[in-house]
Amino acid sequence: MASPGKLRGNMADAIWTEALGKTYPTGTVAVRDVSLIVRPGEIFGFLGPNGAGKTTTISMLTTVLRPTSGRAEVDGLDVARYPDKVRRTIGLVFQRSTADEVLTGRENLEIAAGLYGLSPAEARPRIRELLDHLDLREAADQRVRGYSGGMRRRLEIAAGIVHSPRILFLDEPTLGLDPQGRAQFWRFIRDLRRRREMTIFLTTHYLDEADQLSDRISIIDHGTLLTTGTPSELKERLGGDFLVVRPTRADGEIVRVLESIPGISAVDPPTRDGTYRVRVARSESMVPAVVRACDAAGIDLAAVSAHPPSLDDVFLRATGREYRENGEAGENGTGHPPAGGH
Repeated sequence: MASPGKLRGNMADAIWTEALGKTYPTGTVAVRDVSLIVRPGEIFGFLGPNGAGKTTTISMLTTVLRPTSGRAEVDGLDVARYPDKVRRTIGLVFQRSTADEVLTGRENLEIAAGLYGLSPAEARPRIRELLDHLDLREAADQRVRGYSGGMRRRLEIAAGIVHSPRILFLDEPTLGLDPQGRAQFWRFIRDLRRRREMTIFLTTHYLDEADQLSDRISIIDHGTLLTTGTPSELKERLGGDFLVVRPTRADGEIVRVLESIPGISAVDPPTRDGTYRVRVARSESMVPAVVRACDAAGIDLAAVSAHPPSLDDVFLRATGREYRENGEAGENGTGHPPAGGH
């Protein structure tokens, strides 16, 4: 028999949404018709520029906001009907530190355990285990104000999973960490997923991070889900390779010249720095052809390079905008709004 609050017959999904939406009383539509499935034990990347609807979607999945349309279930529990049960089955690590700097690391974890309903007898061995596993044992009785950024992140993970949740939401968890801190953070997360079979729902400002870590990725913009797939699938859907062509100065003729070269299937609008992404079947053989054609047209090139499709290319194609590491999406250089959904 299904436990109370379990609504759907298929209990295989860690997170399930159908036409999920949020419209504020002002009439602003923040999220519209988002339907997605997150499988148990996977790391699911959720990408989009600032204002795209990421935070609103996470807020609905974690019961901070109530949906105005559609449905969502987390661990088989309807988020609107059973918010208290949902909160007990999830963990959440915010992008900004929530630790009390005046308290020690251990004291922060004791408070988190109490908030999740663990008795002191239950909490003590669990806290010891987490402090050891997250390499915080030596700093456990030091005040958090003396912790490094990476130590704070690990402490916040410990606070988010002290109650052994099945699903962990990470909202921009490595924002502000240096590359070494980011790499260390993700070693711990991979280990957690492996040891505890935990499902992880991730938003990040770093596309390389999403590419390396995520089993599958969804891209959202203007509140609408644009595309979903594994990183490899999303890149393969673009077809072929890319040339990156950067003229020494703006030249209105370069698009016409590039499009006239046999073997070039499309020329994307220029990025903010005047670089053009050119889609080709085989990039290596096309570099000399591009150089010759531009030279014949009197267009000086600063650089031409070949590369396979990346998540940057996927994001640009899906949204019509570049993805920057601060999470903002730049205009595609056309002056027009982003492209439609895929």
